[in-house]
Amino acid sequence: MKSTPDLPPFAGKAFEVRYEELTAINRYDRDGVTMGYEITEGSYRGAKGEVQYAWQRISPGIYAIAWQEADRSTVVHIDDFDNGHSLSYFTTPQLVLHRLIGSLRPL
Repeated sequence: MKSTPDLPPFAGKAFEVRYEELTAINRYDRDGVTMGYEITEGSYRGAKGEVQYAWQRISPGIYAIAWQEADRSTVVHIDDFDNGHSLSYFTTPQLVLHRLIGSLRPL
């Protein structure tokens, strides 16, 4: 996935993503490529870190965002910032694939 040189509209902002299996806080730095995450609820509670991410606009308000965590987990979000919806697909280091559907709200 390729990022464009422009900044995404979520740069410099923080969001809570809430799924049935977990809740996390994603804080996107103003640089448009760095983010911090922290899982605050669910079986992965306490996982946190700072990563580089790639992003691509899909349509107005909807973005694909992808990153790899320090433990080698891979994460892809399809986030609809205009309507507060999030899809997340992530694979753990043990190759367990999770497909999550939930809400997205600004903090």
